[in-house]
Amino acid sequence: MLSRFLPSFRQVALLASLSLIPNFSRSQSPARPDILLADFEGDTYGAWKTTGEAFGPGPARGRLPGQMAVEGFNGSGLVNSFFKGDNSTGTLTSPPFNIERKYIAFLIGGGKHPEKACINLLINGKVVRSSTGSNEVAGGSEALVQDYWDVTEFQNKQAILQIIDEVRGGWGHINVDHILQTDKKPPGLLANATREFPVSKTYLNLPIKNGAPRRVLTLLVDGKPQVRNDIELAPGAPDWWAPMDVTAWRGKKITLMVDKLPEDSTALSSVDQTDTLRDADKDYREALRGQFHFSPRRGWNNDPNGLVFYNGEYHLFFQHNPYGWDWGNMHWGHAISKDLVYWKELGDKLLPDAMGPMFSGSAVVDWNNTSGFGKDGKAPLVLFYTAAGNPTVQCLAYSIDGHHFTKYAGNPILKEVTGGNRDPKVIWHEPTKQWVMTLYVELNKIHTIHFFTSSNLKDWKFASKTDGFFECPDFFELNLDGDPVKRRWVLTGASSEYQVGTFDGKTFQPETTKAPGHRGKGFYAAQTFSDIPQADARRIQIGWFQTPTPGMPFNQSMTIPLELGLVSTREGPRLTWTPVRELAELRAKTIHLQPGELQQGSPNPLAAVREELQEIRAEFAPSKDSEVIFQVRGATIAYNSQKAELSVNGHRASAPLVNGKQRLVIYCDRNGLEVFASDGLTYVPMPFLPKADNLSAKVEIAQGSANILNLEAYGLKSAWSKR
Repeated sequence: MLSRFLPSFRQVALLASLSLIPNFSRSQSPARPDILLADFEGDTYGAWKTTGEAFGPGPARGRLPGQMAVEGFNGSGLVNSFFKGDNSTGTLTSPPFNIERKYIAFLIGGGKHPEKACINLLINGKVVRSSTGSNEVAGGSEALVQDYWDVTEFQNKQAILQIIDEVRGGWGHINVDHILQTDKKPPGLLANATREFPVSKTYLNLPIKNGAPRRVLTLLVDGKPQVRNDIELAPGAPDWWAPMDVTAWRGKKITLMVDKLPEDSTALSSVDQTDTLRDADKDYREALRGQFHFSPRRGWNNDPNGLVFYNGEYHLFFQHNPYGWDWGNMHWGHAISKDLVYWKELGDKLLPDAMGPMFSGSAVVDWNNTSGFGKDGKAPLVLFYTAAGNPTVQCLAYSIDGHHFTKYAGNPILKEVTGGNRDPKVIWHEPTKQWVMTLYVELNKIHTIHFFTSSNLKDWKFASKTDGFFECPDFFELNLDGDPVKRRWVLTGASSEYQVGTFDGKTFQPETTKAPGHRGKGFYAAQTFSDIPQADARRIQIGWFQTPTPGMPFNQSMTIPLELGLVSTREGPRLTWTPVRELAELRAKTIHLQPGELQQGSPNPLAAVREELQEIRAEFAPSKDSEVIFQVRGATIAYNSQKAELSVNGHRASAPLVNGKQRLVIYCDRNGLEVFASDGLTYVPMPFLPKADNLSAKVEIAQGSANILNLEAYGLKSAWSKR
């Protein structure tokens, strides 16, 4: 009886041809399992053969020395040809295998150097498929991304894989992992995906996912590239939004183009236009935002650049990645302040261009208009920066209002000396009536500072060099012991090490050996302000404060402004660092404690302190064997008089008594500590994230005793309150 309901063979064939029922006669076999060709999880490469040095003795376990963080690989091992750096070369070749699936899939990252840094598929000795990483300019990301080849046409043929690194210099390496044969097409990458926008508002809001693979995003106008950045575009929900100011093209149609975008990514479709910053109500209120340490509204910052006083405002330029939480896409961000306390961010002023990303530099006011950039009697503000392309050169930009800048049409003003030359610091040398530039140059594998001179800021001549300082030089005069007759020149490097000496307009003659600068952690590339009015005559410094802020839409910050001094010691002239007096403006609550003897077991004089933002000032005369301990929001600052040593969260630094007394100043913010001792001879910056619920302060004696001569605690208000 059942047979009457079953179709005949002819009916089955007809229905199958009409796709109404499955074609039983041509049913698919079960999906074939993937074939793993290499996962690089072992200690060696096994049957793979190496030449040269680039690939090392075996798979890497992530990043190698001197390399940025490597992400996106499977398991614990990968191929990483950064062994011994970007100048090593070599090959890594697989044993022969048969092509048995439709696709060969793999993860890949590193440099974009076709034929020179790549993975190749060879059949009969001929390259039939090839892929590279995506990085070709400074910045970029070490994240590996999915890639694949369609090898259907090569079924059942024998092949080999060869990973090649024949490139020296920037991004001269390749990363590869998890190579397999599969019948399942991996998620595709759209090449040069685009979206057009008629510009009607101020900002395009770009979705950012911290740690996502970096994509090359190019903004085109009339088909011509105007802006190019490597951006961690969010494929789905973003961690934060990065604004791109497009007012320069208002009324025009622009195109955003992404070099490689996953087919299922919503990165381009989620970009929108606004006249106000998206999520602006959250800015400066974030849990880890330093409240009196400058940090950019969004993105990464590092070196301070172009510190200058101009038109009644302190100008702070800085290395800025507006489109990422990590280093890259170097712009010059810009902020201004009337008082060194309240800062207003003005947006990015120097953007990457055809000469490369915008690396560090300096600024001066050309009071005598030697450059000719002044107008209508207004002295120009001139910025000097490194354009870190190929070649790496020194350039300038200028302004007559301090807010709008024009890059000099005659750039570069100084051609490449060596590939590592960077960070021009320019000053006016009054005795010789000329401009002087100090420039970091790596010369014959030696760190040097070159001195150049100019009469007009545009034409420069080599004058001399000195050895021993690495990048970000600063060069300035200070009164020794406050005496204007005893002035000395100070040369510093990025680490804040320095020498003191004399300068005749061409040659620096050190009078001291190289001395350590700060004694803490997370302080780098500090610069001092130029053109502070003579009536003030202070030398004020700001450094890059390396304060990670995980989970935030910004990363890193600046130190508080520091006043520098130069004093005589038994070791010779030495720098001092003290907080600028303007910071007293932040004091919202004062606790002044009576002097007295403090011994072991004494009540805590700071028991009443319950403040998130704290400033503590203490002057005490310790006994010879005493240890005085301050606890500030969970941080421990201890002074041992027997060792003449200061310890900040276990980090130790020499801190001698001055006339038998120790004077400590402690600033505690949401993102770090800055501690000053020995009348400024000892400066200890320290990145530190206190627990949100710990608002306490304490001082106690661990051993010996101390005569407390003065003790004051202040609760501070936020410097963003006048934003």
